[in-house]
Amino acid sequence: MPTRFPSLRDDELLARLAPPAHPTRPAVVIDTDAANEIDDPFAIAWALLATQRLRVLACFAAPFSFEYRRHEALRGRIARDTPGVATAEDHEFLRLHGHKLAFWEAQGWDPATLALPSFCTPEQGMRRSFDEIVNVYALLGQPPAGRAFAGSTRYLRSFDEPEPSAATARLIELAAAQPADEPLYVLAIGCLTNIANALLIEPELVRRLVVVWTAGYPSHAPHVNRAFNLEQDLLATQLVFDCGVPLVYLPGYHVGAQLRLSLPEMERHVRGCGAIGAHLHGLFTHNPLWPLVGIEGAQALAPSRACSWVIWDLINVAWMLAPESVPSELVRTPRIGADLRWHADAARPWMREAHAVQRDAIFSDFFACLGRAP
Repeated sequence: MPTRFPSLRDDELLARLAPPAHPTRPAVVIDTDAANEIDDPFAIAWALLATQRLRVLACFAAPFSFEYRRHEALRGRIARDTPGVATAEDHEFLRLHGHKLAFWEAQGWDPATLALPSFCTPEQGMRRSFDEIVNVYALLGQPPAGRAFAGSTRYLRSFDEPEPSAATARLIELAAAQPADEPLYVLAIGCLTNIANALLIEPELVRRLVVVWTAGYPSHAPHVNRAFNLEQDLLATQLVFDCGVPLVYLPGYHVGAQLRLSLPEMERHVRGCGAIGAHLHGLFTHNPLWPLVGIEGAQALAPSRACSWVIWDLINVAWMLAPESVPSELVRTPRIGADLRWHADAARPWMREAHAVQRDAIFSDFFACLGRAP
């Protein structure tokens, strides 16, 4: 890595990685691909409503695009239709995407030309996320001016080409304003592009930030991390894991995946909670990702069927508000390889990693905060 980053002593790093102390109000920023799926607005709303326990200084819009999923599905179609010429990876993509391929084709959709909103460019995803951030602030009666910032328009190209943005400038400014003994927590609930760009522009951020990020499998798992937040900008993921910035890693699979919310809970605890409750309920019952993953909306909401969705990104806010609800431990930071697998290295710095969630406690806190929404 050409950029030289400062190195924290073990005692400095471990102090940064300690769970946030309460009743202090830690300073946080949220880095979010807010329009990519429905969980981000839930997390933003919870954090903004928890004003007695958090100081949310800003929200940054992260880029996103599911376009690469289309290409994977097309490769899966090769394995289905011409198995003799398909590669092993093509067959793996068929396993992963065969259901949605069948769904799309049953609708008369050609995956090669299918124009789903999710098949946007990273810049379009970032712009839509910025608009959703502004919308959440407005629904909560909070002014977004000076608090919502546009981020990167593209994924990281190389460690020599960081992209400045309003988000990187504000992150650097806010971190510099923090007292030396009080880190700025970055709740990263999208890809790590904005954060990687900011670190490349200002390496001293390593001394100022704690990055709290949710993505793939636990670091000891042997699986390929086909996790959206991780793989869409692999270079940014590698930089954040390699630069030495204090890192709290909250695995999505097996851990955050337990934060599943049901339609009856939405009806009982969310729908009636002001303008934001109505918005979140509308996202849940008209989920924009249903066509992407191969679900027909009317069927999903049928009375005879179970209907739930994972609200992954609540895990970041939960760890900040009540660390005991997201049990974690110190482990050595792994490397993430080009093969999308974790690679252990006992010589690497410490990070904090979650291994469980207390699902009911987390949703109870979320519902209680939502009940105070205007």
